[in-house]
Amino acid sequence: MLSRIAAQFAAEIKQHDWSDAPYRADKAGHNRQMDGRNATPTQLPPEQTEMVTKNAAWVVAQVLAYNDPNFNEHEFFEACGLNARTKDGRLSSSVTYGLRFEPIENGKRRFQTPGTYRFDPEPEATEKG
Repeated sequence: MLSRIAAQFAAEIKQHDWSDAPYRADKAGHNRQMDGRNATPTQLPPEQTEMVTKNAAWVVAQVLAYNDPNFNEHEFFEACGLNARTKDGRLSSSVTYGLRFEPIENGKRRFQTPGTYRFDPEPEATEKG
């Protein structure tokens, strides 16, 4: 089960209309249907919109995984409205490997410090999922 903060981040990512993200800066929860005649005419194709959404989810997931030892990136991606499974229904390793971590003993992982490409000198390891 996602933590309260993870569920709230996921809800914001899912609610936001990312289809015109490269063409405008917008408030949280942007929805093109609410723009009316002020809607940006240029819009990303669905595949590119999904890629922008996925990148936003990975950025947030990196911080959540670093801070929450119970964080589950697949559950988070699904809560963001993204597919976290392969065609045959298994959990997708691409979701996991979009995060910066290293495996350590007993199936645990150590995540890089947010905003850096380094690990804490004395990290607290988190179990996967």
